[in-house]
Amino acid sequence: MFGLGTKNRVSGGRGRTALAEAVLPDGAGLFSCRVLDPVGEPLAGAECSLTDERGRKVATAEADPFGSFVVSVREGEYRLAVGSEGYTPHRGDVLVRDGEHTDLGALTLQVAAPPALPGPGDWEIDPTHSSIAFTARHIGLARVHGRFNTFAGVVRIGERIEDFAMHVLIDAASIDTNVQMRDDHLRSSDFLDVGAYPTLEFYSERFTHRGGNRWGVTGALSLHGVTRTVTLDVDYLGQGNGMEGEQRAACRATTELHRDDYTVSWQTMLARGIAVVGPSITIELDVQVVPKQG
Repeated sequence: MFGLGTKNRVSGGRGRTALAEAVLPDGAGLFSCRVLDPVGEPLAGAECSLTDERGRKVATAEADPFGSFVVSVREGEYRLAVGSEGYTPHRGDVLVRDGEHTDLGALTLQVAAPPALPGPGDWEIDPTHSSIAFTARHIGLARVHGRFNTFAGVVRIGERIEDFAMHVLIDAASIDTNVQMRDDHLRSSDFLDVGAYPTLEFYSERFTHRGGNRWGVTGALSLHGVTRTVTLDVDYLGQGNGMEGEQRAACRATTELHRDDYTVSWQTMLARGIAVVGPSITIELDVQVVPKQG
């Protein structure tokens, strides 16, 4: 891929550009397109790529705020792939000629059908194929990553969305940042105080479908003796079968917690006035569920 430094001069109209003065390397041509949603609005951030005849990606980038993608590549035939979350991808063949501009104009992506939900019933978290991880800011610069190694949970899929429910129980003492001294401190009364509060517990109160594969799950999280309402931002990934043929469903979820909300307020300041531990914690869940037995 060759850089032009002229991406921002691409016109929004089909076939009209302000790139006539661009200087291309010998043997190279210009390719451009514009990615739109079904109502004609630009899909900023849509992922666009060109792959050569040998299957190698020669150009990949995100569409700009106007939905435009423009790149110079060597003369040849390419496979174009354009995708954006929640939309059906576009794929097609592209021919780029030496010294010429190939402009596909507007490509409209259609809204993708959301993946089918698991059947009604209780589905339990498979801990061997799931993770509950967290990230905390350290001394205002780096991030410390950790996880909880022991947890269990059940998701109930109802006939109506109002009947959906989730319950997750986490063993606080299973916290693991791969540093024994730090983990012992996190288990102490300065942080989780696992002797007094051995578990973290989440009960859902409401499921909300946000369109496509995006959901919100709002509920009560009990941590360190305090219960607060939190919302999980969920991407539902669909269903599949495991190696033993068992039915599975998967999702990813994130949320952010503020330590002071749960009275986990221990802090030490560096000489420069920078906190050793940041005030917020990012929680990330990768979950697979299987039908509950019994």
